[in-house]
Amino acid sequence: MIEKAFTWMANRVAHLAGLPPTFAICLLIVVAWAASGPIFGFSDTWQLVINTGTTIVTFLMVFLIQNTQNRDGAAIQAKLDELIRVSRAHNHFIGIEHLTESEVEEIRAKCEAAAKRHDRKIAETAKKAVSGKTGAKKKAAA
Repeated sequence: MIEKAFTWMANRVAHLAGLPPTFAICLLIVVAWAASGPIFGFSDTWQLVINTGTTIVTFLMVFLIQNTQNRDGAAIQAKLDELIRVSRAHNHFIGIEHLTESEVEEIRAKCEAAAKRHDRKIAETAKKAVSGKTGAKKKAAA
């Protein structure tokens, strides 16, 4: 129950925080605060108001944004895992997000090497096909 409520709130706040009107409102608050400086004599209390407000908002937003990113990342990973599972890809890639950075880097390097080998093989096959057609054309012309 609490998790669903938090998820709903986090999604809603993250959505609202990214809207242009939200930026405009925040900009207006800062402009109003700056314009009120002469009225309050640029006092310490005047500065403390904006500092405290922005600190509280930033502190809370960090947790909400991190929660949203964690869920988005997990959802994307689950989708990728499902694509791997139902395709001809290697199932041992499922769950690699739980490995250490160096282990993932090692797998990535192996994948890049395999892709380069595959690209070379395709290029060689294409080259043979082109040279075969060229040779046939030369024979036909002779």
